Amino acid sequence: MLETLINGALVGALYGLYGLGLSLCLGLMRQINLAHGDFIIFSAFIALQLMTHFGIHPLLALPIVAPIMFVVGWLLQRFVMERTLGRGEMPPILVSFGLSVILQNVMLELFSADTKSLDPGALGTAAVNLGSVAIGVLPLLTLAVAVGIFALTAAVFGSTRFGRAVRATSDNEAVAQLMGIRTRRVFANAMGAALAISAIAAIFYGMRGTFDPSTGPERMLFAFEAVILGGLGSIWGTLAGGIILGIAQASGTLIIPSLGPLVGHIVFLIGLLLMPGGLFTKRIRA
Repeated sequence: MLETLINGALVGALYGLYGLGLSLCLGLMRQINLAHGDFIIFSAFIALQLMTHFGIHPLLALPIVAPIMFVVGWLLQRFVMERTLGRGEMPPILVSFGLSVILQNVMLELFSADTKSLDPGALGTAAVNLGSVAIGVLPLLTLAVAVGIFALTAAVFGSTRFGRAVRATSDNEAVAQLMGIRTRRVFANAMGAALAISAIAAIFYGMRGTFDPSTGPERMLFAFEAVILGGLGSIWGTLAGGIILGIAQASGTLIIPSLGPLVGHIVFLIGLLLMPGGLFTKRIRA
C-alpha cells in the first residue's frame, strides 16, 4: 500500500508538470488552451522522430524539443490566440478547441493511430530499495526535474524583470501598457514558456507510458484538475494539486485497478466543492 501511494505521488509530480504550462496561460491571459494536452502529445512525437532518425536517448532530445515548442507557442500566441484577446471568454475556447481537433488529425496523418512510447533504456527498469519499498529511478528523476522546473519558474516570475512584467500584465493590462510594457510580447513569451514546459512533461510521459494522437485530451484533463485543485495561478499549488490527484488515483487502484482515474476525478470534484479557489488562491507568484 505504501509503495502504491508513493508511486501515486510520483505520478502526481508529472501531472503537476502538465498543469504548470496551463497555469501560466490561465493565470496571465485568463484563457484556457484546450489544445494544451495535444501539444504535449505532439512534443512526444517530435522526440520520437528525433530518437528514430538520430538514435538519441529521450533525455538528449529534451534540449531540442523544448526550444522547438517555445517557438511554436510564441508563434501560436502571436498570430492566432492574440486575435481572441479582449473578446470575451468564448473565442479563445473555440479557437483552441479547433486547434485541438486539427492537431489530433495532423498527428493521425503523420504518425498513424498506433500506440507509441519513448524507450528510456536501462533507466526504465532501474529502481532503488528503501526498506521494503522499491521505487523506480525514472519516477524519482521525474519528481526531481518537476521540482526543479517549478523552482525555476517561481524564481523567474518572482525575481526577474520578465516576471515583474508578467505580474504587472496579469494585474492590469491597461496600466502595464501605460508603464511601457509590451504586453503582447509578454503574452507570446508566456505561451512559449508554457509549451516548452509541456515538452518537458511530454518526454517524461513518453518514457513512463504510451501515447497516440488521441491521448491529448486526457492529459489536458489531468492538467486542468491539477491547476484548479492547487489554486488558479499558484505555481507551487499546481504541483500540490498534481500530487493530490496522483495519490487519489493510486488509492483508487488499491480498491479496483480500473477505478484509479475515476477516484481522481471524484477527489477533484470534492475539492472544488470544499475549496472553490483551490489550496492556494493567488496570482502568478512564487
